[in-house]
Amino acid sequence: MSDIPLGVLDLVPIPSGATAADALRNSVELAQRAEEFGYSRYWFAEHHLNPGVAGTSPAVVLALTAAATSGIRLGSGAVQLGHRTALSTVEEFGLLDALYPGRLDLGLGRSGGRPPGERAAAPTATPVVDGRAPNGLVVPPRFSFARLLGSPRIALHRKLLLLPNAESQDYAEQIDDILALLAGTYRTEDGAEAHVVPGEGADVEVWILGSSGGESAQAAGERGLRFAANYHVSPGTVLEAVDGYRAYFQPSDVLDKPYVSVSADVVVAGDDATARELATGYGAWVRSIRTAEGAIPFPTPEEARAHVWTDEDRELVQDRLDTQFVGSPQHVADRLEQLQEATGADELLITTITHDQADRVRSYELLAEEWRRR
Repeated sequence: MSDIPLGVLDLVPIPSGATAADALRNSVELAQRAEEFGYSRYWFAEHHLNPGVAGTSPAVVLALTAAATSGIRLGSGAVQLGHRTALSTVEEFGLLDALYPGRLDLGLGRSGGRPPGERAAAPTATPVVDGRAPNGLVVPPRFSFARLLGSPRIALHRKLLLLPNAESQDYAEQIDDILALLAGTYRTEDGAEAHVVPGEGADVEVWILGSSGGESAQAAGERGLRFAANYHVSPGTVLEAVDGYRAYFQPSDVLDKPYVSVSADVVVAGDDATARELATGYGAWVRSIRTAEGAIPFPTPEEARAHVWTDEDRELVQDRLDTQFVGSPQHVADRLEQLQEATGADELLITTITHDQADRVRSYELLAEEWRRR
């Protein structure tokens, strides 16, 4: 499996008892170590108003990390276009590319300031029987985000992320504007041109991130762009996402065939029992996100065990617990092989959160060593 590259997705998590500054230093250190371990990419997610997540601005964190690393590709997973313009996005990554040419991935996502709404399930070409793909990969029922989207916190995000009376641009149109500004071909209907300095001609890879087979998969496929599907966020729709992208795909100047990355939540340790102990806080952490409280600082195993679980709590997070890959290097690598086979992924993107930084770094190290042996 060493021909399937592994990348890193980092939310810049804040462990309980630590600060945002600690989390940022941890992430920069992890990027340096990931480069040593042979990971191909290091991406930063964008999240807002979360007490336990410091990754609010991918471009800023990328600048800090680029200065501390030498060759690993760095990117956004993803820039939230809902509260940005095409110009501001191209300018930010143009600035980064000016100093670190050829190292940047511009991952684009729909989130951030967009009005709530939930798309109906899209068809998938891959059969799922009794919650499993044909090769046995766990594919739980589709999780409903209706409760989360109806939360006052989502309205607060929109209020604070958008300027008064502003409306987000149509997503597909915004992607087209970004591509045109990067290529230097942007023109208004009356012929006015826009040339972004720095930004035009930037040597960045453009990716579209998506959790379903809907608008994001369609936008990526029809434009012949790379697509990243989120098994770690929405495991119930990962097959739908990759199938939809491939169905929409049209060859472009960038790609002649579909190219897919798939993410997974992973914790690796020397043995299964130790890994399970390190992952103890994951359920409480996911619960805080899905109740719209905002991601809490990642708890210690002891803090997590003190949480009193209700049946509703367990139902809220069960799909994520069932699809987190936790265990020895051999066990987790087997699960990742299964995910790759089921989705046909060209790359896998690994996101690991533990309370202690040393455990997180060691998890990535053990996985990289095992992956190279396969």
